[in-house]
Amino acid sequence: MESISLSKSVLSLLFILTFVNSSLGARPRKLDLWIPGADDYPDDSYLLKYHNGGVLQGNIPVSIVWYGYFSWSQKSIIIDFLYSLTANPWQSNPSVAQWWNMIDRLYLSKVSNQQTQINLVNQADNWYWWGKYLSMSQIAQLASYAGTPKGGITLVFTAEDVAVENFCMNHCAVHGSDQNAGTTFIWVGNSESQCPGQCAWPFHQPLYGPQTPPMLPPNGDVGIDGIISNLASMLAGTVTDPFGNGYYQGNKQAPMEACTACPGVFGRGAFPGYAGEVLTDWTTGASYNANGANGRKYLMPAIFDPSTSTCSTLN
Repeated sequence: MESISLSKSVLSLLFILTFVNSSLGARPRKLDLWIPGADDYPDDSYLLKYHNGGVLQGNIPVSIVWYGYFSWSQKSIIIDFLYSLTANPWQSNPSVAQWWNMIDRLYLSKVSNQQTQINLVNQADNWYWWGKYLSMSQIAQLASYAGTPKGGITLVFTAEDVAVENFCMNHCAVHGSDQNAGTTFIWVGNSESQCPGQCAWPFHQPLYGPQTPPMLPPNGDVGIDGIISNLASMLAGTVTDPFGNGYYQGNKQAPMEACTACPGVFGRGAFPGYAGEVLTDWTTGASYNANGANGRKYLMPAIFDPSTSTCSTLN
């Protein structure tokens, strides 16, 4: 499957407390969007900017492949998140839909006036077809088998007992594309039993750096709430840079994108080891910054604003 690209973007291990992004050999990037000296980059290639390529807009069909065992409760948390991306008068503010609108406003509206909407069209369970270790090429194959329409996104989720190539060592999530089919895919793994201190922070004690207390996950599931935050970052990167020539900064093979340019930032005042000022659910003590469908609450990552070179949050 030579037409499938696996290197469009990687959500690297945050190595939360140093905020270094080491995806696919990229130069280290710090929290405040590393800006090199003129001698390193004589042009403006260090800027997160539009590269005149395609983006995903309008009604975007989305398919899900559940690889391994996910409970009904776990699936519903993720599905409700996808529904939350569409504005609904019943959602309280701040909302997931407001977060999604920031992507439209800061990025996609610069290309056209279409409003972007995620539409879940298909789901499929895959019960360990290739066992409990998957290569990235197998992830891409799973996505291609979903039959997602052109211009759509396939989401591949792997259960907590499934190991994936370089999972926990180099990345927590990946997005890529099949340019021949005109489709994109996102893979996110459940890290609860493999590397929660790296891929489910801030809902678990960090593996490295200052040992700040973890936040309580808004949906009571460290692995799934970690998936949501990683999925949100990958969705932002997928719609703004689906084929590697949209919005990105730096090396095209390991780009910094709309959310990965702000690693570990969820609220105002974030710094290494501290996710920032977020809301607390007074009934559960859980941390969140966005309301969603069916009364759900989620913790959404910051979005990089290219016009101000700052990380924008919901609060």
